[in-house]
Amino acid sequence: MRPTFRALQALDRRAMRTKSTAFIGLGRMGSEMAHNLFSKKFAESTEWQFIVCDALPENAVTFRQNLLSQYPGANIDIVHTPEEAVYASETVVTMLPSSPQVKTVYTEANGIIPALQTFKSNESERTLFIDSTTLDVDVARHVAGSVIKTGAQMIDAPVSGGVTGAKAGTLSFLVGGTEASFLQAQPILAYMGKRIIHCGSSGAGLGAKICNNLVLGVQQIVVAEAMLLGQKLGLDPVVLAGVINSSTGGCWASSVNNPVPASLPDKSPPCERDYEGGFATALMLKDMNLAMDIANANNSPLPLGQSARDFYTEVINHRPDLAKKDFSSVYRHLKEL
Repeated sequence: MRPTFRALQALDRRAMRTKSTAFIGLGRMGSEMAHNLFSKKFAESTEWQFIVCDALPENAVTFRQNLLSQYPGANIDIVHTPEEAVYASETVVTMLPSSPQVKTVYTEANGIIPALQTFKSNESERTLFIDSTTLDVDVARHVAGSVIKTGAQMIDAPVSGGVTGAKAGTLSFLVGGTEASFLQAQPILAYMGKRIIHCGSSGAGLGAKICNNLVLGVQQIVVAEAMLLGQKLGLDPVVLAGVINSSTGGCWASSVNNPVPASLPDKSPPCERDYEGGFATALMLKDMNLAMDIANANNSPLPLGQSARDFYTEVINHRPDLAKKDFSSVYRHLKEL
């Protein structure tokens, strides 16, 4: 039986933390990322400890059980609060839904920053935080500033590639932070992704991610429109998808995430699974709202972005069941109009 966290606290904390990494947030994306990190870095060595934590304790229990079924004897433990994760680990990765959860995990009671404030300076300096949440840029910069004031290091490292990329370990990490923090985090990120891009100072990774998802959110709607129109004109979806994907309309939303079942015979997009297992429509709406907020704050016009945001809102209002489906399910709503 694994020792409890209280038992772990009785050990020399410094020795324990140098051999430990924590992962907080085991949702669709986080669980796949954490699995890759563990299997590629920790699975073959019992010297290293992997710590997991989630707001829903059953997620952490299930994750640990799944890993133990694949790697019997694996050195993986569960903690119940972000504070405990910091006490146990020098490297902490967070993958959370959005800004409110980041504030809770980092700033509130039993959170990361209160724990850091109890450390000696040399202990904080060795601690690295990697936040892969897509959230408001100003919130991210404020949280990072508070972490850095304690002497610790932090980067924002949102991802591109979706659940499929998270599972395959082919994510792109868009990193904001100092050069030193980026270089420190790079080996950890390499276990979970293929492309690791330093975009600039704190918040720059999030800015790049929000701009990318702005493009993606607009593209997915127009691909659904085009595929629906083509079928009404008598075109075979396979033929139409082939034309788009080999022509100037080609994009990820069509070539990988095409919303029409059987349109990509050599691939298996979410539409083949009743739009399950992809990037949720509600999350795309969240990202479109983030884009609108940051655009308004910087006086940058988003005519297509605003229309897309309004359309995702309409989809969820009229079809609440599509909120948790892949965002390509907007095609289903268009068919009903």
